[in-house]
Amino acid sequence: MSPGLLLYVALGGAFGSVARVAMAWLLPAARLPWGTIVVNVAGSLLIGYLMGRLGGLAPENARWHGLLVAGFCGGFTTFSTFSWQTLEAFQRGQPWSAAANVLGSVVACLAATWFGWRLAR
Repeated sequence: MSPGLLLYVALGGAFGSVARVAMAWLLPAARLPWGTIVVNVAGSLLIGYLMGRLGGLAPENARWHGLLVAGFCGGFTTFSTFSWQTLEAFQRGQPWSAAANVLGSVVACLAATWFGWRLAR
């Protein structure tokens, strides 16, 4: 990976992270974390759109993938990547792999969050 491409990823990630924080500020948590939910759904929609438009990673669109897919979407929400990988499993005819990814990721991440919280206390 070239240093130039890493710069695109970093630039996109910076904008994505700022957008995530802005959304959380605009939609503060109440009974549900609406900012996070909106970011996760919007990021999933965006990565689906971008992957549909850009197609696979190829030399002619590497900068756009770096800036928008890995960078912006990655900084905005990693949930978008998780959603895309789950959709890919469904598209490959592997519904059990997709379901295992969803269940395993949610359970493992929730458990890890709890464990990290416990370690901090």
